[in-house]
Amino acid sequence: MKTTRRAFLQHATLAAAATGLPGWATEAALAGKPLAPASERIHFGVIGCNGMGWSNMRAHLGIPEVECIALADVDQRVLDRRAADVEALRPNRPALYTDYRALLDDPDIDAVIIGTPDHWHCRMLVDALEAGKHVYVEKPLANSIAECNAMVAAARRAGKVVQVGQWQRSGPHYEQAIDVVRSGDLGQIRLVKVWAYQGWMKPIPPQPDGDPPPGVDYAMWLGPAPSRPFNPNRFHFNFRWFWDYAGGLMTDWGVHEIDIALYAMQATAPRSVMASGGKFAYPDDASETPDTLQTVYEYDGFNMLWEHATGIDGGNYGRTEGIAFIGNNGTLVVNRGGWELIPETETRDGRRVYKMEALPEQPRNGDYLAFHARNFVEAMQANDPSILKCGIETGSIAAINAHMGNIAYKTGRKLYWDAAQGRFKDDEEANAYLKPTYHNGWAFPEAG
Repeated sequence: MKTTRRAFLQHATLAAAATGLPGWATEAALAGKPLAPASERIHFGVIGCNGMGWSNMRAHLGIPEVECIALADVDQRVLDRRAADVEALRPNRPALYTDYRALLDDPDIDAVIIGTPDHWHCRMLVDALEAGKHVYVEKPLANSIAECNAMVAAARRAGKVVQVGQWQRSGPHYEQAIDVVRSGDLGQIRLVKVWAYQGWMKPIPPQPDGDPPPGVDYAMWLGPAPSRPFNPNRFHFNFRWFWDYAGGLMTDWGVHEIDIALYAMQATAPRSVMASGGKFAYPDDASETPDTLQTVYEYDGFNMLWEHATGIDGGNYGRTEGIAFIGNNGTLVVNRGGWELIPETETRDGRRVYKMEALPEQPRNGDYLAFHARNFVEAMQANDPSILKCGIETGSIAAINAHMGNIAYKTGRKLYWDAAQGRFKDDEEANAYLKPTYHNGWAFPEAG
């Protein structure tokens, strides 16, 4: 099919018009937003309220049917602050809990948002499903491959709606870009580049261990992770850079970008993966995960290259983050700002010509986190997980691929994946990373 600039622009305009919803997630807009009648309200609780847990709840509060009635967090200061935030937007004060299990015991709660560090996602999601709740869980789905599998199994048993916070899936301009990738107009796609260059990330200076801040239940924060003395570098936002709790930029940013790449290419699991990197930018700072990493995945018919770097913004195609689908006829580059087509050229009758028409950047349109929240609510109202933009199976694919990359980095060699067995072939060291050991009396939720 011949690609034309007019066709692309028409498609983009129609898609934008169809999804031109207002952005809800601003306090000024939310404060005056009326609630739906009590009989139509969906009661939410939030577990882990400091960062994305609250961002997700705020996005959901832009929906008239949503009411926040409970918050759980191990940090009393966070609880008090977020309770005040809810009261500023809604005419009620939520119940407050320092133990998430007490929140799950409340029969009035219909759905929970899990915004804790990654190492808690699995245990909390399984407990929430067993308590009869629908769940919106932050990305990455889990901190290991075995946990992803256990969570998918639990969701199937429960029959509840589970949305994963990979909100790029709800972005109209990503849908447009994916349509082009699948159209065949780019020609054979032999390589997909996926990257995150994060210039804002500076070194994390080492700090001594000490006492947790007042009002923090540190034992509950550790949960199933190994017992360690409290260190402020491992707490709140910076937990991302320590293996006990997360997987670094590979799972923090990588799941967003890898998700779009694999969805567009209709791929799920690689044949092989290898990785190389390290702490090259900040070798002496406190973080554990690599600040520089290149990972090569081999799928049927194409390779995918993930790369990340901290402290610099000089990413591919002049973008700090994004995905590039490199085909014989042209390259499509998409990131959170928009997407564009860069054509290949060839010689015809002694002159260079484009193989397809160039297309300048098609911009982002709307508040995608708000769209993602609305999609979750609509799926609950319809009791139909199939309409989710990022259901639990979708979230597991991105997380599992990201964890494979980290395992390849840790082992330092090329790994071969056995999709039928869900294990690496002939590599017990790599397979030892598939499932974590739970500590402090917490039990791993077996897939069943």
